[in-house]
Amino acid sequence: MTVSTAPAPDATSPVPLEYPHGGGGARSRSRLNLNLFWRTFCLLALLLIGSILAWLQTLRAFEFEPRTLHTAQQVASLVNLSRAALVHADAIARVSLIKTMADQEGVRILPREPGDKFELLDPSALGGRLNEELTSRLGPGTIVARSVNGEAGLWVGFTINGDPNWLLMDRSRFSPAGGRTWLVWLITAGVLSLAGAAVIARLINRPLKQLSDAANRVRDGDFDASQLDEQAVTSEIREVNIGFNRMAQKLSKLEQDRAVMLAGISHDLRTPLARLRLETEMSVADDVARDHMVADIVQLDATIDKFLDYARPDHVTLTTVNLHAVVSSCVYAVQDHRELQITMNVPEGLYVLADEIELARVVSNLLENARRYGKTADTETTQVEVTAKAREHWVVVRIRDHGRGVPPEQLARLTQPFFRGDSARTAAAGAGLGLSIVDKTVQRMGGVFALSNASSGGLAAHIQLQRAPNLPDGKDPEQRLQRPQVKRQLPPRPPKQA
Repeated sequence: MTVSTAPAPDATSPVPLEYPHGGGGARSRSRLNLNLFWRTFCLLALLLIGSILAWLQTLRAFEFEPRTLHTAQQVASLVNLSRAALVHADAIARVSLIKTMADQEGVRILPREPGDKFELLDPSALGGRLNEELTSRLGPGTIVARSVNGEAGLWVGFTINGDPNWLLMDRSRFSPAGGRTWLVWLITAGVLSLAGAAVIARLINRPLKQLSDAANRVRDGDFDASQLDEQAVTSEIREVNIGFNRMAQKLSKLEQDRAVMLAGISHDLRTPLARLRLETEMSVADDVARDHMVADIVQLDATIDKFLDYARPDHVTLTTVNLHAVVSSCVYAVQDHRELQITMNVPEGLYVLADEIELARVVSNLLENARRYGKTADTETTQVEVTAKAREHWVVVRIRDHGRGVPPEQLARLTQPFFRGDSARTAAAGAGLGLSIVDKTVQRMGGVFALSNASSGGLAAHIQLQRAPNLPDGKDPEQRLQRPQVKRQLPPRPPKQA
């Protein structure tokens, strides 16, 4: 085996895992995902705001006619009372009455001169209706104006014993509720309605959110933390929670039974396999037959190891791991394989969040898979490139061979348990669990695993792991793997016999 640290010509492309959790690529062009809470909230908000606007328009429509009639009645009553009081009062009392009305009631009575310039009320629905009502109540000669000689107010022209006069009053006393008043009430009602919609939406969606969280925990293998409340008030929710809890309990039991069964298989088979190997080596005289029988027993023992790896529990503790150190230790372990030529380009200061032993098992499995099935065409040598590059909060590791690759239709199935590709990549016997174990182990560490055919030939395995913050200078993470610093020298390859 030869190891080189020269950079690969296509070190990190194509990389299908650059941004699998958002931040670019095709994912950013996907349509907006709206969760159930916001969908319910928006629907309730639209319903409530539509209802508020409808009620607002209805109230304004119903308020118009009564307010107009009430305003006309008040003005007509005030004009008639003023006219009666002035007609029956003497000259001295009349002056005092006019002054009292101006000071206390804000109502002024002024003589109407022929040269007075006045502006009629605005040609609005309220102005026209008010003018019509006052004319019918006070007589055809009544004038209703909004200003006289530049002085604004509500001016009503009437006669007292044939003398024309003006009655001036504050127009705000009879003006309808303005747009600002309606706007304040609309905003207040809208805010209260939206707050109520948020509370209702949260109450409605809380059981479903709890069910979703519990389903995610079951998917991740955390059965103990996936229990839902079986005492819920709503009967439908209570029945769903009870059914989900029973399902999670059965899945947990099935998972435990599976692990126990596979562990039992290993325990029960390894002892007779060890005896068979010992008896074979001692009793079979034919060297060729003995070697083949021992190889079969070793393969059976390796297959049992694969079953145990696949049945390994789904909980790992993530720590800060030096990626370069782990990959170097895995490369060192396979240096005796003469058919491997490994090119490694992994930065020394790159740290990931992972389990050191599990990560080493992943890299070792991929190197072994490349050694078995990724031999370069027409040679007995496998060229492997191991590269790593940081991508924002993630690190992408790429292990690529230069073999024949895999048919595109089989790529998605390579990580399925017990699936084995075509004869081009199955020259060696196996259980079909190697890549399944890698995929499951990477998922346990919070990462993503994917396979693709390299553009220039061969199969490329991509591992995406969470990037850990760099450690302070002089401080290294605790190492669990033994990493010899001295490279062993291989003995020369024996010459081929003619």
